[in-house]
Amino acid sequence: MDMRGRWRLLPRGILGVVPDNGPVLEMTREEFEELVAEALDRIPPELTRLMDNVAVFVEDEPPADDPELLGLYEGTPLTERGEWYAGVLPDRITIYRGPTLRMCESREEVVEETEVTVVHEIAHHFGIDDERLHALGYG
Repeated sequence: MDMRGRWRLLPRGILGVVPDNGPVLEMTREEFEELVAEALDRIPPELTRLMDNVAVFVEDEPPADDPELLGLYEGTPLTERGEWYAGVLPDRITIYRGPTLRMCESREEVVEETEVTVVHEIAHHFGIDDERLHALGYG
């Protein structure tokens, strides 16, 4: 195994050696947030009208225990909500900038991957599981 790498401050303040996989695509936080907004705008209005009590966030990095995570849905899917569902905090969809930029080689790839990730996480809000999403090409 090639141990060449660079010291880098990892999430949670841990200093570690990470492999040098070449240059990481550069994109500001604002540019990435705009891509997420554009992906949300492409969701058909008949679906966005059905979304209920959900907020979308952009974070730079995912939790340290899952550094390649592109997006995360946290909440109660619409298909599981019942009469008890009232007065709760909004569901949370988080899209992670860092892993997306590290895996993509061009801006076009970032646009495509961001859209896939946004659709994937919104699908979880609608109660669609990972197995079905993979079958539909949103894995």
